[in-house]
This record gives sequence, C-alpha cells and structure tokens, in this order.
Amino acid sequence: MARARSEERRAEIVRAAVEVIAERGYRGAALGTVAERVGLSQQGLLHYFPTKEALLVAVLEERDRWDTGGGPRAAAGAWRLDLLASLVDYNAMRPGIVQTFSALLGESVTEGHPAREFFAERYAQVRGEMTAVLRAEFGEQLPSGLTPEQAAPLLTAVMDGLQYQWLLAPEAVDMPGAFRSFLTLLHGAAPTGPPPG
Repeated sequence: MARARSEERRAEIVRAAVEVIAERGYRGAALGTVAERVGLSQQGLLHYFPTKEALLVAVLEERDRWDTGGGPRAAAGAWRLDLLASLVDYNAMRPGIVQTFSALLGESVTEGHPAREFFAERYAQVRGEMTAVLRAEFGEQLPSGLTPEQAAPLLTAVMDGLQYQWLLAPEAVDMPGAFRSFLTLLHGAAPTGPPPG
C-alpha cells in the first residue's frame, strides 16, 4: 500500500514537472517550483527524486511512454515511417519537453552523467525500431542502396538533429517540413552509374 502511494506521488511529481517545463522551459524548471505544485517542500521532493537530473530523466521516460502509447505507433507496437512526421509535428508543439530532452542529451555524453544510461539504452532501442520501420517500408534495401541497419542511425540523427536546429532558430527551421523533405530523400530513386569511389 505504501509503495503504491509512493509510486502515485512520484507520478504526480513528474506530471507537475512536465507542466512547469512546458510553462518555463528547461532552465526555469526549478525543483522548488515543482515541489510547490504538489504541496511538498523541496526537501520532501528530494525524497522521491534525489537530483534535478533524476527528475528530468523521469520526465523523459514519461515522454517516451506518451510517444509510444499511441499515435505514431501502429497497433502492433511498431513505428510506421509515414507516421514519424506526425511525431515531429507533435514535438513542435511542446518546445519545453524538446528543450529538456536536447539539453540532457547534450550533457549526457559526459562520463558519469545521471542521464547517460537512459540515453544509451534509448538510442539502442530506437535504432532497432527504426531498422524495423525501414525494413517494413523498403525491404532489405532502400532506393539509395543502403540497408535498413545502415540507414536507421541516419534517420534517428535527422530527427534529433533537427530538434537542436529548431530550438536554436525556430523562425528559420521548419522542423516538420525539413523532416518531410528527408522522408522524400529516403524514397528517392536509386542513383544511376557506378557508386562514388
């Protein structure tokens, strides 16, 4: 019973953190503000999440649950290439969460960062999912000649790289439009002549 209450409280804190991030952005998401939203002291919040990074990782895990709970995934649980653009559209409507993801991703490459394991595991999973998406769409070879395994890290890099560009210059970078252009490239005709060497 106590464990269920603790999990419920953690979920409430994560929801409050999502709201604060949406309102104030990644940097403005102070632990004290989140604690106040759920009727805790900052010390009380630290009982559930010992650091701000731990709370932000929980927010990202929740974000992934939303993203995979419906919408861009098919009923069988697999991504569909034609619906990935919908996920990019959705991300364009929640800059605070995208900013949190991008800021933590950048920081996580340092040794010992609390989000490093989360991102390493996430990227391994996403590359596998994108491989399956590309195989379902194109079979064993894309029009470019790349295999799904070769193209999956590129697809993932484009999605996350566009987020950085969009966050830095939202008026100059049409993230959904640019991603749709990339999907057009993936579907392009196979090159003629010998491969560049």
